[in-house]
Amino acid sequence: MRLPILACTFGLLLGSYSLAQDSVESYVDQLPKGETAVRLFNGKDLTGWQGDPKRWSVSDGSIRGANDDSVPSSTYLFTEKKYRNFRLLLDVKQTMSPEHSTMHSAVCILGEQFKDTGENEFGFKGPLVMFCHDWGIWDAYGRNRVVDRGEGPKVEKKGDWNLIEVLVIGDRIRCVANGTLVFDFTDKPENLQASPIGLQLHKETRPQEYHFRGLVLAENPEDTLVTLKQRDIRTQAAEIAPSIVLSQEKTEEAPEPPKDLFAQGPKPHWVWGPNNDAHYIISTKFQAENAKRVAVKASCDNFVTLKLNGKQIASSSEWQAPVEKDLTKLLQSGENELTAEVGNEGGVAAFIASIAIEGADGKVSHIVSSTDWTAADRDSKEQVALQDRGELGVGPWNNVFQQPANDSGIPRDTFVLLPGFQVEKLFTVPKEEFGSWVNITTDPKGRIIASDQGDKGLYRITPASGDKETVVEKLPLNITSAQGLLFAFDALYISVNGGPGSGLYRSKYDVNADTFGDVEKLHSFQGGGEHGPHALRLSPDGKRIYVIAGNHTDPPFQPIFDGEPQTMGGARETVRTATLPEGMTSHMLPNWDEDLLLTRQWDANGHARGKLAPGGWIASTDPDGKTWDLFSIGYRNPFDMAFNADGELFAYDADMEWDVGSPWYRPTRVVHATSGSEFGWRSGTGKWPTYYLDSLPPLVNIGPGSPVGVEFGYGTKFPAKYQKALYICDWTFGTMYAIHITPDGSTYKGEKEEFLSRTPLPLTDVTVGHDGALYFTIGGRGTQSELYRVTYVGEESTEPADLHDAEFATDRASRHQLEEYHRPGIVETLRGEKGEAFHKSIVNAVNSDDRNLRFAARLAVERMLSDISGVGGPPTIEPNLSPIAIIESAVALAHVGSSSGRDHLLNQRLLPINFSQLTESQQLDYLRALSLVFIRLGAPDDATRQKFVDKLDPLYPSKSHKVNQELCQMLVYLQSPTVVEKTIGLLKEPSGVVEEDLGAVLSRNAGYGGAIKAMLANQPDKPRVAYALALREAKVGWTIESRKAYFEFLDQAKQWSGGNSYRKFIQNIDDEAFLNATELERLAIEAGGARKPFQMPELPKPAGPGKEWTLEEVRALAAEGLKKGRNFENGQKMFAATRCVLCHRFGGDGGATGPDLTQLAGRFNLEALTEAIMDPSKVISDQYRAHLIAMEDGTVVTGRIVSETPLIYTVVTDPEDSTKVVDLHRSKVEEMKPAPQSLMPAGLLKPLNETEVLDLLAYLLSRGNPGDAMFRK
Repeated sequence: MRLPILACTFGLLLGSYSLAQDSVESYVDQLPKGETAVRLFNGKDLTGWQGDPKRWSVSDGSIRGANDDSVPSSTYLFTEKKYRNFRLLLDVKQTMSPEHSTMHSAVCILGEQFKDTGENEFGFKGPLVMFCHDWGIWDAYGRNRVVDRGEGPKVEKKGDWNLIEVLVIGDRIRCVANGTLVFDFTDKPENLQASPIGLQLHKETRPQEYHFRGLVLAENPEDTLVTLKQRDIRTQAAEIAPSIVLSQEKTEEAPEPPKDLFAQGPKPHWVWGPNNDAHYIISTKFQAENAKRVAVKASCDNFVTLKLNGKQIASSSEWQAPVEKDLTKLLQSGENELTAEVGNEGGVAAFIASIAIEGADGKVSHIVSSTDWTAADRDSKEQVALQDRGELGVGPWNNVFQQPANDSGIPRDTFVLLPGFQVEKLFTVPKEEFGSWVNITTDPKGRIIASDQGDKGLYRITPASGDKETVVEKLPLNITSAQGLLFAFDALYISVNGGPGSGLYRSKYDVNADTFGDVEKLHSFQGGGEHGPHALRLSPDGKRIYVIAGNHTDPPFQPIFDGEPQTMGGARETVRTATLPEGMTSHMLPNWDEDLLLTRQWDANGHARGKLAPGGWIASTDPDGKTWDLFSIGYRNPFDMAFNADGELFAYDADMEWDVGSPWYRPTRVVHATSGSEFGWRSGTGKWPTYYLDSLPPLVNIGPGSPVGVEFGYGTKFPAKYQKALYICDWTFGTMYAIHITPDGSTYKGEKEEFLSRTPLPLTDVTVGHDGALYFTIGGRGTQSELYRVTYVGEESTEPADLHDAEFATDRASRHQLEEYHRPGIVETLRGEKGEAFHKSIVNAVNSDDRNLRFAARLAVERMLSDISGVGGPPTIEPNLSPIAIIESAVALAHVGSSSGRDHLLNQRLLPINFSQLTESQQLDYLRALSLVFIRLGAPDDATRQKFVDKLDPLYPSKSHKVNQELCQMLVYLQSPTVVEKTIGLLKEPSGVVEEDLGAVLSRNAGYGGAIKAMLANQPDKPRVAYALALREAKVGWTIESRKAYFEFLDQAKQWSGGNSYRKFIQNIDDEAFLNATELERLAIEAGGARKPFQMPELPKPAGPGKEWTLEEVRALAAEGLKKGRNFENGQKMFAATRCVLCHRFGGDGGATGPDLTQLAGRFNLEALTEAIMDPSKVISDQYRAHLIAMEDGTVVTGRIVSETPLIYTVVTDPEDSTKVVDLHRSKVEEMKPAPQSLMPAGLLKPLNETEVLDLLAYLLSRGNPGDAMFRK
């Protein structure tokens, strides 16, 4: 680079301004060597410039543009020469004072000088690169604004010097301000031409003053921004992940592994530099001419990135997971260099590696890490001497290169894939800096955007392609905790859960400039945590944004209710109606309620206590978040959803894992979310059975798990079957399923297929890339995150498939037609022929065998009845309808009718139906309709009650367990004198019902299927538990013998295994049944020995002696001691002795104030487990965090908030006894903040000796499987 010497010396050029660090002068010498820099300003006068002398002058070595009078049109100081491709560097400062205008200035480029208003000879048409107060590009006298402000306002130094770089190459214009990219814009060539460069003084009536200096220009520049400060960018080479292929029908033996090159040879040594906390670059050089095979194996405490000849080949952030990489195809001829960039996160640090070279003769030689390897400080680059920390096998790492397979025979960290598919690891997320990623999407340029669950922000990933590495950079957006990301309407929409406040946010995005605007909050969501607001989707018509949220998030608007919620169950005293706030709409009537015939029990451990309908929801909003339309309700905690090619919506909802084994347990499931759909989640025992006709059934049950990301395979370069599949991710069990959806009447049916799995694999989200690959992330709850890519490398065709479904299209169209009437105001449209057509379609639909069609028709009728409510008398059911139509109509009238029409509905329409002639499903519908009439319109009078007792009593029990469950509830409600005796008979005989949904889980990998199988071996008899739950409310028909038989059954039920809450539910049933008896009956029950009081079993004691264990000591002990020889029974005993059993369930037993630990090994490695035990406060899940609550009377309550209503906080105060609950009035709370310490105490291992520590760790990592390799002798 040469700098022409103009007509003055360098000192004169600078004038009087000093060389600030971020000024033009500090970058002149940094211009690329091929560029010739020219100074446009000589520092003394305006030689080489043209402009209005009234406005432009030189002051203190800078060009001054100013006005005291009015400027009728923007005027410019132009260069005499024209420029087309150039780099321009300048410093600019705006005078800021109360007297001066804040109007922006600009550099005009690539346009046309002309005579403007007010005899202004120095006007301009074309692009203005604006700065100070306003930023971006303005096309003067043309298109107006073409590029948004970007980062300009954020980095502007108001009233001070700002360093500006403008780079023009072809049609691409870039601007950097103070080291930050403001925009990167590519224009159309016809809009650009060579022109003078000008400095702007804007049209303005108030005084303005700008100073310009530097003004260095280079023509035909290189494609690099010299003033751009490099953001925190990370790169990583893609690597194919270890995998095996298993058949879905028959498990095949894993292929014979290649020869283990590291089985023999010299032992490598653990080495490190002189400082444990420093980062080093450790390297060695080697040759491998004519080698048959070359591989490297390495580990580092804590993290390492391996490079071969400067190219990244592997990385690891956990020393327990050594990296192994085949180098054969990556070698260059002659000398090769292996480099390890290593670092530590506290404690002892060490690196170990071995390079194995198999010659053509099959002999293997090794190059192993030692103090002879070269090392340098990563930051200072100074050479350091390595220190020897022992050979492979020493503690605390022991022989980390030997890793036993898990009990399924599949090595840990090995993917199980379908034939033809391949998984690549693209990036290992640096957890301390970039967080744990839970949500991803693609941007308009095909890059991936990811969000940390915590406070680390958003990241943009350019996936590896060919020889290019994955590039990850943090986005300059002040937002984090996204669980929904969507590019739409020229903006990035962000669904935030927690962080800066739950809500829907937006940042305008300029795709041409590739810049983001300020983040604005469009709508606040009330609620958050793990059951907060989640994913976003664009509506099929491209006009609205859909949002999905869990059951701890209030709907986006609050209906105005007339009447309190039902809350606990039973008949309502008044009919409940509701209206919506202005501008808000709903596909279902907003008078939702619990709709429970008998009294519910809240969860026995307090989860979701006080949470009422509608539960989780799906709603849509306009691009500005102003109007909201509620679309679907009744979910527990659905994380994601997706539209198919025909515009139908599908969601993946969560189970309540603590309910496992109970009749109200509902497995994770995929649902078809249609207009106004209700899926029946209610808290505690109130969950609706899937056969309730006022809800819709699942498309397919998945089983226990934690639903996260969902995505259709549209756009993948996969075989046709997998292009159409819906991919769903399960965090808990590390499995991604392909759901194959086929039309079935007006809805669909689904078949699940395990697409990929691994142990561990805490999946978080999935998306389809523009390259036709499927991308997914793992992480969440502070665990290690990674980004992966799935591609198809098999032989089947990957030509684009027809994604639409022609089959049953007419049926779906019929449903869609009915759904048009799910909105308010339909009565006005039902005139004449249209009204007749509506009536005919309703009659056809309610008589259909298609449940979804009947559901859509009933909602349309309810909307119509709601619109005409108050006109004439109470609505009634027309004569001559079929039984099924009467039943559906009765449900509609229960939802919309009045209590004055109840008796007619019961006596004239429902009572005459011949129950015995109905099918099983119709009998269930009948009993549900009857329940809803009682619940919604009020309890029947005694005469009517007796009529239904007389009708239903002879029919109980029936041959159907489902019908019996509903008949039992109904007859208890109606106070049948015989229901107790008949139900006791049912309690004495096993039902023979096997839990099919849980059984399906057993086809998964044995690594976690074994733990579930152990629980199922002692599974409860769910129909009998349901009978016992209903019978607890029976008031009549008891004898001392039936009481004794009832409590004996409950004693039996307490011995069965289930979820966290199961046994406490049974105990609560026991307690309520006892309390529902009269005082004399209770005395007789106890005196007759019919009921045994509950007693806490005595906890075992460890043998000891214990010690003050450190984290390093525990890890060192475990690294070698867990390989074999452990004692399962002793580990189980230590689980109780350390009091873990009081708070945590494991394999179906234990408390519930903490998380279930059965599947812990699927989410945590040994390092994470030991850290969680020794430092439980480091990462605390939202679900289990305690709060400090200061009350107005001076008391402070510490505990976990398990429920909150507008009036009450419900708090569990004892982590070892979830029945110790207090209700705190919110109005009396002065302050509330998260407790800094976990409810789980530190020092739990203190009483244990070495053997007891190892047995406990093995037990926790075993998934409850006594056959795990750790317990082999």
